[in-house]
Amino acid sequence: MPKKTSLHARHVASGAKMVEFGGWDMPLEYAGITQEHLAVRASAGLFDVSHMGEIEIAGKDALAAVQSIFCNDAAKLEPGQAQYSAILTELGTFVDDVIVYRLRSDHFLVVVNASNTFKDYGWIAARAGSFGDAVVFDATSRYALLAVQGPASAAIVQPLTGVDLASLKYYNFAHGEFANVRGTVSRTGYTGEDGFEIFVPPQQADRVWQAVLASGEPHGLIPCGLGARDTLRLEAGMRLYGHEIDETTSVLEADLGWIVGWQKDQFIGSDALRAQKSGVLTRKLVGFELTDPGVARHGYDVYVDGSPISKVTSGTQTPTMKKSIGMTYVPIAFAGHGEDFAIDIRGRRASARVVPLPFYKRPRR
Repeated sequence: MPKKTSLHARHVASGAKMVEFGGWDMPLEYAGITQEHLAVRASAGLFDVSHMGEIEIAGKDALAAVQSIFCNDAAKLEPGQAQYSAILTELGTFVDDVIVYRLRSDHFLVVVNASNTFKDYGWIAARAGSFGDAVVFDATSRYALLAVQGPASAAIVQPLTGVDLASLKYYNFAHGEFANVRGTVSRTGYTGEDGFEIFVPPQQADRVWQAVLASGEPHGLIPCGLGARDTLRLEAGMRLYGHEIDETTSVLEADLGWIVGWQKDQFIGSDALRAQKSGVLTRKLVGFELTDPGVARHGYDVYVDGSPISKVTSGTQTPTMKKSIGMTYVPIAFAGHGEDFAIDIRGRRASARVVPLPFYKRPRR
């Protein structure tokens, strides 16, 4: 049976369409994916992302363990800062992509993808054991996670907390109360918009959810499901585990070299990534838009010069730009902007063109 977040009853009572995702019964949509997507771009949306996993690493050797197991340079983090990172295999491919939060100098919180929580915990614990004083524990049951995303998100969340959100920089976090519930807020998200993710105890999640909805009503905030979350992240060029990244794709192939701490000493996957960086990279993830009618969906075959070379990793008709966009892997020689290729859409070859990522950048306000 799929697991349920602490907000499951609220979603069902609110008429959400529920689907199984990553082993969890989650809301796909409330009012409709397009309406929810456009609400986040114009004002704000509220997401339940409590299905994400949380793993904590603590002890005097915690930093050494994190530096070895994750590819980004956590030594650059001060307490109260976070960074996008990844757990890699020795081949430089993804075990998972994660966000690492430095709670204290010797205490880290790692948010991992829902379907990978058990795998990630085992992977981290097995490797942290060689670092002496570094304890790893699965803290997922301690947290519910709510995401308020969109240009009105600060105006919506600020009345609920004493934390000065205006002073909270991107990928920084702070502790405080939210609707009189003790928790943590980070200026992070997965939509391409400004926004906040709020960690609270599961028992108080519904109280905070309802308070955010009430505060957001004058601003046009609506509850949103995983459908809009996916179209939003795709427009923003954000990778999704199991689609753009997995244990067959490397950090550099996914064009995420910026999350690698190149100045660090050895870390898992570093030898493979340095070899690729020196010139043996053969393929790369690119964004594309169709120049023919149609929508390129996940799994559709991609052709160059009449030969199949890969599959679409993600694709949709974008609600914001009204275009058919997607991502796929192509040989390095065809990765330049403006290169043309074809996608098989139900037996019809449709033309596509490589375009820069991200597809969407939020306007300066």
